[in-house]
This record gives sequence, structure tokens and C-alpha cells, in this order.
Amino acid sequence: MNTNELVRKSVEYRRKILKYIVGANAGHTGGSLSCIDVLNVLYNNVLNVSPETAKSPTRDRYIQSKGHTVEALYVVLADQGFFPESDLETLCQYKSHYIGHPTKKINGVEQNTGSLGHGLSLSVGTAISAKLDDLDFRVFTLLGDGELPEGSNWEAALLASHYKLDNLCAIVDKNTLQISGPTADVCNTDPLDDKFDAFGWAVRHVDGHDFDALQAAFDALPFQAGKPSLIIAHTVKGKGVSFMENQLKWHHGVPNPAQYEQAMSELI
Repeated sequence: MNTNELVRKSVEYRRKILKYIVGANAGHTGGSLSCIDVLNVLYNNVLNVSPETAKSPTRDRYIQSKGHTVEALYVVLADQGFFPESDLETLCQYKSHYIGHPTKKINGVEQNTGSLGHGLSLSVGTAISAKLDDLDFRVFTLLGDGELPEGSNWEAALLASHYKLDNLCAIVDKNTLQISGPTADVCNTDPLDDKFDAFGWAVRHVDGHDFDALQAAFDALPFQAGKPSLIIAHTVKGKGVSFMENQLKWHHGVPNPAQYEQAMSELI
């Protein structure tokens, strides 16, 4: 997709995220809106995976560590044809597989996630398996900046460097807010670039809502041979809806009818 097509696609995705969150009366609204542009570029222009190749041993793998923003992943997977979009009408309903965190019961989902700090470890193991099996697929994982204080992230980061996993790319959705407050106040992990650099990663910063910048970063992978790559994507929580942007209360929240109407009027 070209840039204009990606812009239009993200508007469509944001509208659908809100539609299904309202329908389910539950959802992690702000984080889904902050990361959707990253997923848009990944699935439409970067990842070597499709419903037809979903079982291929050479497919690229995407693991969403920040599993609570599963609504963003669901709408993208539906758009890619992994399952009928009508399935999302059952989101968070009794006996539905479409629950509030990724599960492998859903076509296109690689790993169960949601316990924060586990996605990077799963991704490291997957990237190691590719090296051992001499397969050239790549592994991508999306982390929230609020989950980075979990110690398992740093164990995984150290291991990724040790095994020279240049087939691994981690993206941090750095929207600076988590459920209990600003990340800098809850547990400050900055400077992330210096920390990951010290752990042996190649790091780049990018505007997480700039499609050309995101595309350029993904096109440059791996940033350095023999090193895992980290993209720090600077994003806005609730991006695209004026009253949600940078508002902590929209970490998890369902728009009321008036708010939903206003959001839809802005997403055009």
C-alpha cells in the first residue's frame, strides 16, 4: 500500500476498533488506537504471512506482547482475511473465542499473550528456532512501554543479543501512559535506547503515526547484522479521537453513545 492508502486504512481500522469495543461493552481503547498504525504497516506492507501461508514454516511471525490491546489485532486480522469480520460481533461474549487477549484459538494469532512481559521471551525463542532450523523467517513483537519494567523482558533482551538474533524486531508502543499513571511516574524505564544499546541491540526511534517513517524503519531491518533490532515508536494514546488523546482514563473505556458519535465524526 502507498502512504495515502495506509492513511485511509488506519481511519477504517480506528472506526472498527471503536465499533467492536462499543458492541462488546469492553476494551482497551487508548492503546489499541495508539498501536494501530504500526499494525497497519506491518500487515499490509511488511509481514510475509497470509491466511494461505498461516501454517507455512517460512512465514513471518508476529507476537503481540501487549495483548490487552487485542482489538487492534483482531480488526487487522479480519481485514487480512484470517476470519470473517462478522466474528467480531461476538467479542467478549459468552463462549466466544474472541476474548480480551490474544489466543491461538483465533486464526492468525501466533501465541497466547496478555501476561505482560512474556511476548518478548516467546519471540526470542521463536527467533532462536529459526536460526537452529536454518529458516529465514523474521519475528516481530509489539511491546507496551508500561510492561517494560517486567524483568522477563530484560532476560529476553540479554538472550537475544547473546544469540545474535538479527531476525528479531521488537517494537515499543511508547505512548507514555499505562493503567495506573504516566510510565515515567509508575516505573521509569528511560532512556530505553541506552538500555537496549547496552544490552546489545540496534535501536531506532520513529514517529509511530508516520507511515513513511515506519516503512523506512521496517525496510532497514536488520539495523545491524548480528544484532536484534528495536524500534521505539513514539505514539499518542487514543490517537485519532480528540477527547481520548493522551487521556489516562481511556486506557480501558467504552464510549457512550454521544462520545461514539463524536469519535466517528472525527474519524473521516
